Amino acid sequence: MAFDPSPPASIQNLLHRACHTWGLSRLDAELLLAMALGKPRSWLYAWPEHIPGPAIQETFIQLTQQRAAGKPLAYLTGHKEFYGLDLQLSPDALIPRPDTETLVDTAIEIIDRHKARRILDLGTGSGAIALAIKSQCPACDVWASDVSSQALGVARNNAKRLGLSVHFCQGCWFDAIPMNCGPFDLIVSNPPYIAPDDGHLEALSHEPRHALVAHNHGLADLFEIIDQTPKYLADGGFVWLEHGHTQGAAVRERFHERGYQAIESRHDLAGLERITGARLYP
Repeated sequence: MAFDPSPPASIQNLLHRACHTWGLSRLDAELLLAMALGKPRSWLYAWPEHIPGPAIQETFIQLTQQRAAGKPLAYLTGHKEFYGLDLQLSPDALIPRPDTETLVDTAIEIIDRHKARRILDLGTGSGAIALAIKSQCPACDVWASDVSSQALGVARNNAKRLGLSVHFCQGCWFDAIPMNCGPFDLIVSNPPYIAPDDGHLEALSHEPRHALVAHNHGLADLFEIIDQTPKYLADGGFVWLEHGHTQGAAVRERFHERGYQAIESRHDLAGLERITGARLYP
């Protein structure tokens, strides 16, 4: 269906058409129009009768069409808030979800209660988890790894913009970590945990597949991290992993099989089992 801005449309008319012609939510339409204008969202409410120029209207139309086709808002705006941090994003890195803040909450709790100081975030992507921990616990020595050099570029840019010091390393899980930088008091990760045949993948087609999909019903990377962690964890150290809401039992069982103790799971904002952690003693 055509989206024709002529005759020249005002702010309120452009928003109306985006919502009713393309089916966008009002919030998405406002954020995209504000970005096209280079103005804060509040400006739209102050000047609803303003008529943007043709170039801005064309930019807005293109953004609207991409959003209507399913491209995530965070990739269109290039930004996503996570744990109070304004993160820049690109399609090279997974979009951080609010549910992952449960993992950050737990990490901060352990740092405060057990004086954990050396922290490792495996598969950091945009750097969301590592940067959130560093922002709340500046005394910690935080390391973060990712297999993707492009994702690490996003993470490093975020760290620089936010003025947060994190050590970034490239490689697959623990292969990225220099031999002399451990052991760690706390290891956290939000690894790929979606099965290759999961129907939810269609809705995530714009995000990097390698950051989403794992074999063995989505458990392969979770199990690999659990199996390798003892070599990198300090005595009495902790590991906490995000996983699918039906995978908690399998993750707990793997921890048990590998000799971990104090195994527990916690729920996300929707009340679903989302993270599982354990402690390792010699």
